Amino acid sequence: MSIRFTTTARRGMAAAAVAVSLALGVAGCSSGDDKGGDTSASASKDGSNPSAQEGQSEEPLAELKGPDSLLLQITSAERDSGGFLTLSGSLKNDGSDTVNVPAQLSGNETEIIRNGRSLGGATLVDSKERKRYYVLRDTDGRPLTTTNFPAMKAGESVPVFMQFPAPPESTTEVTFQLPQFAAGTIKISG
Repeated sequence: MSIRFTTTARRGMAAAAVAVSLALGVAGCSSGDDKGGDTSASASKDGSNPSAQEGQSEEPLAELKGPDSLLLQITSAERDSGGFLTLSGSLKNDGSDTVNVPAQLSGNETEIIRNGRSLGGATLVDSKERKRYYVLRDTDGRPLTTTNFPAMKAGESVPVFMQFPAPPESTTEVTFQLPQFAAGTIKISG
């Protein structure tokens, strides 16, 4: 056998092993019991514990005004054990005309701009530690935030999220900044 044939065969076997592992992993995650369903979905059906994205009216941590009557409400800032901080909320057209979300909200980095309109220009400032945190990106350069906003009709609201590296545990407040919006202070939970 030639080295080229052996290398090709090894790559093929490795790819097959990965495919089988993924298939088993997906099958292992499924309980096979369709009666139980998703607990978050069943909880919201009976009216208890709906999520913020299902229209729960939470007291916003911050309410920031932007261009063209856009209003960004941040309703949660949760730190998780993986070292991430996720902001959730909604972007609302508070005006009487249809509005396109400005491209400037994506920031000015070419890699993020290539992936469509997003909130990729958002930053968090930790004045205590004197650090600035930028929206995280996946391995393909896509921002870990809401992307591809539609034209928003008057009164329309869209759920949004942004994920950042988490500041140290000692930091409980950060300043949120988004191009063309007023800055706001956010209290971190978790």
